[in-house]
Amino acid sequence: MGYQARLRVWRGDSESGELRDYEVEAEEGEVVLDLLHRLQATRCPDLAVRWNCKAGKCGSCSAEVNGRPRLTCMTRMSLFDPDEVVTVTPMRTFPVIKDLVCDVSYNYVKAREVPAFTPPEGLEPGEYRMQQRDVERSQEFRKCIECFLCQDTCHVIRDHAENKEAFSGPRFLMRVAELEMHPLDDYAERGGDRPEESRGEHGLGMCNITKCCTDVCPEHIRITDNALIPLKERVADRRYDPILRFFRRKKE
Repeated sequence: MGYQARLRVWRGDSESGELRDYEVEAEEGEVVLDLLHRLQATRCPDLAVRWNCKAGKCGSCSAEVNGRPRLTCMTRMSLFDPDEVVTVTPMRTFPVIKDLVCDVSYNYVKAREVPAFTPPEGLEPGEYRMQQRDVERSQEFRKCIECFLCQDTCHVIRDHAENKEAFSGPRFLMRVAELEMHPLDDYAERGGDRPEESRGEHGLGMCNITKCCTDVCPEHIRITDNALIPLKERVADRRYDPILRFFRRKKE
């Protein structure tokens, strides 16, 4: 049974904007993105909304619904009372381009700063051999759809834009952890040091493990428990193990 839903949508660009109220027909089983599309089709053809698959797998339709970072294609209207005002705003952490579309290029800059997987020399494709338990350890991280909701909700950059240069955010620290856990990554043998780089170049120490990134992940990846904390433990072992510290000082 349909009803008139009350939407409050942020309209504007990088210069200025405001929240505007609309009433939109809502049908049973619909999601927030359905209503945004109906609003586009019937009243606001210039409403800017980024989307692609409408199946929760592309990560394009990220926004904030009633202040919570969400995929609009996976946020059912049945979560809200029929007379409740549903507020849809762009992701707060990133600069607005227009309406609900943000400039997320910060994330692509950070992605390029993570050194790629480095296979062992002499191994050809098809010759990789790994234990299943080693594969499973980082398999979870590959479910990431790069919706950047974890980046949006992380208060290190959400509330402190000045940290963006020094902090890569949970998505890309998770990528570092994934590569560090890969049994065939030969980066260390080539002179690299992913744990030390996560502490330095990627700002791992700024993360205070509030688990807000895990809380908003639509793929239910346990970013904090399975990526960030193990990475912090490796850094701590390297930096504060008394024996390693002794030899490091001798070397210095």
